[in-house]
Amino acid sequence: MDEKLVSFDDLTDRARAVLNPRRLSPSVEAGGVGAALLAADGVVYVGVCIDTGSSMGFCAEHAAAGAMVTAGESQVLRMVAVDWDGTVLPPCGRCREFISQLHVANADAEVLVAEGVVVTLRDLLPWS
Repeated sequence: MDEKLVSFDDLTDRARAVLNPRRLSPSVEAGGVGAALLAADGVVYVGVCIDTGSSMGFCAEHAAAGAMVTAGESQVLRMVAVDWDGTVLPPCGRCREFISQLHVANADAEVLVAEGVVVTLRDLLPWS
């Protein structure tokens, strides 16, 4: 593993730092899940979820990936998501598939799925 990579502890801290659970309107909540993605350019991109009553919202990983793509990057080296209480969460199936389609090398991205448990995105999507 490359010693120069941003650590999962740092990524987890950054994901926790953006947590801010709140109600935006009667049918929308945001900020209950935070995510941090380390891109190949060495920048960490963060995002929060937006949950809507009509399921039109998106996950924190989608928000972080959107920021990453907006900045011109698409390759993820490492990623983590945390719940409102700071507990590490594995990415949902939609997020796994979404991230895997952004760049062919994203299948090898390291994903923190629980405290101390790292797997590749490929391991989470063995039959994509």
